[in-house]
Amino acid sequence: MTARTEGSRKPLATSQDVARLAGVSQSTVSRALADHPSVSEDTRKKVWEAADALGYRPNALARSLITQRSGLIAIVVASMDNPFYWEVLTLFSQALQAAGLQLLLFTIGPRENFDSVVRKVLQYRVDGIIVVSAVLSSQAIIECREAGLPVVLFNRYVDKTGLNVVTCDNVEGGKAVATFLANTGHRTFGFISGVEDTSTNRDRLEGFRQQLDHLDLPMPTLEYGGYTYESGREAVKRLVFQGERPDAIFCANDIMAIGALDGLRLDLGLRVPDDISLIGFDDIPMASWSGIELTTVRQRRARMVEASLQILSSNLAAPGLEPVFHLEPGRLIVRQTVRLKVSHDSQVVASA
Repeated sequence: MTARTEGSRKPLATSQDVARLAGVSQSTVSRALADHPSVSEDTRKKVWEAADALGYRPNALARSLITQRSGLIAIVVASMDNPFYWEVLTLFSQALQAAGLQLLLFTIGPRENFDSVVRKVLQYRVDGIIVVSAVLSSQAIIECREAGLPVVLFNRYVDKTGLNVVTCDNVEGGKAVATFLANTGHRTFGFISGVEDTSTNRDRLEGFRQQLDHLDLPMPTLEYGGYTYESGREAVKRLVFQGERPDAIFCANDIMAIGALDGLRLDLGLRVPDDISLIGFDDIPMASWSGIELTTVRQRRARMVEASLQILSSNLAAPGLEPVFHLEPGRLIVRQTVRLKVSHDSQVVASA
């Protein structure tokens, strides 16, 4: 027999060793370490103390062979440029860990498409997929269904895909912006869009237009951005130079609105809100910073994350459920970038 040299790895403790030390069965050890509700608190404590004494750590891969569940939830993100999604990922990670699950993050690179990323996701035998700020192709949907994977689209959707969706009520948010601006005396408008074919951009603009039409106000002048600071800063200058300067500009997200704010103040020498009002969408942390203090529509991300995980959990427990389309109301947050002079013919300010 070869003597074990100093620094070599000592034999790993097994669940049988833990069971022997704790004086319980091996199945009780498995249930206790998984925090199963059938195990009493005293027994759970005794098992964990034995595991700690032996240096035993549960093997998640081995457990997945028994349960046929990996405990991994894949989150696929198209872009990390928007700080809104930094917060969303933090909330997902915290909630999944609290539920005994783990987040596996995939990003779509500049030369990748969603189909190639889905194939990578499927290699990890994940239990479900949450797609953030991206859409699935028809082929990707087929592959996920063939694998029996529940999918939730977060903050994006495509019509007639038959997938679960959790998103802010962007149409109502756009309507609330129009009502608020009208009620505060604004009569001409601009809109800086994000990526044109995304559901968030489309719905926010649609709600804004619908309510302006309902209030018998002119349609907004459009300029195109790309959901980035730089695109917002350049777009606002093009918008202002198109013709008559609008009273107020609605940006499809906060990052573009912050870029537009700098474009108006620093590049054009205009005062916000005295010369022109500005409003965004998302309520990212920077929106409340001193010197920005952006009026915006808050997406209730914690509620959206909770709804997404509830849908995922229900689908894991009972595969084949009908898809859910969950709309989470937004909330208008009034700060310092909109003139608050109330018009004589308006009395109510609607909140999203």
